[in-house]
Amino acid sequence: MQHDAVIVGGAFAGLAAATYLARARRRVCVIDAGQPRNRFAAASHGFLGSDGSEPSAILARARAQLAAYPGVTFVEGEASGARVRDGGFTVSLASGEEIAAHKAILAFGLRDTLAPIPGLQERWGRTVLHCPYCHGFEFSDRPLGVLFRTPMSVHQACLVAEWGPTTLFLNGADLAPDSAEMLARHGVSVERGRMQRLVGEGSALSGVAFEDGRVRELAALYVAPQSCLASPIAEQLGVAIDDGPMGPIVRTDGDRMTSVPGLYAAGDIARAPHSVSWAVADGVTAGTSLHRALVFGG
Repeated sequence: MQHDAVIVGGAFAGLAAATYLARARRRVCVIDAGQPRNRFAAASHGFLGSDGSEPSAILARARAQLAAYPGVTFVEGEASGARVRDGGFTVSLASGEEIAAHKAILAFGLRDTLAPIPGLQERWGRTVLHCPYCHGFEFSDRPLGVLFRTPMSVHQACLVAEWGPTTLFLNGADLAPDSAEMLARHGVSVERGRMQRLVGEGSALSGVAFEDGRVRELAALYVAPQSCLASPIAEQLGVAIDDGPMGPIVRTDGDRMTSVPGLYAAGDIARAPHSVSWAVADGVTAGTSLHRALVFGG
């Protein structure tokens, strides 16, 4: 085997796992396509010591620090395939190269799909957001909105209301009577009209235009995107995958091992909810668990 561990995905979870394995003096290969999920965000909030930093800057520092350890290899490229072979794992790259390792960690993240509303995609990560803990304080006490996608959007709207006056935009969807009561208890207003587009200068958001010609003031819109695994290799390796509130979740145990022995998963693909802090913590768990398996077997 070329490496003790191969890690598919070099963002927060993958780099955290690699750092702990490198400090254990193991040979680690990190494969990264350079497409972290939060690349659209101008700043990452709530991550201890880096609150408000640009996500790419945090990753660049972590990558530079990791590169100082001997035995660490970085491969820039897309992992196109993977298989179990000779008691370990072989990952194939789009270039045709193959990386072999005793153990593997999947940390390639999720891909988000947004509703086809004009103005939504280009504001994603700036004023169209998902997590109020990550991007709520900056819009405190300004008019906020939540776009209805599933019944869980009602809970999201009640939570977002902690940061400012909030409206749930049904965009033509129906609302259950008990949901209306919950929204009223939390002071959330309901807008039933169909959205035509978001309005505002550049990535800023100033309002929502409706099909009936009305425009409603809005500073930030929270959405729960439909997410899918960013790589097909989890399915190729035959891991168990569960249906989560926002999309598929790779099933793992407390050590972040998947249903395939020797294969671990960390970050957004293996949990809900999501944040940089949770991704790093899960990466540490996967990395240290993998190391113990190398030492003691398993």
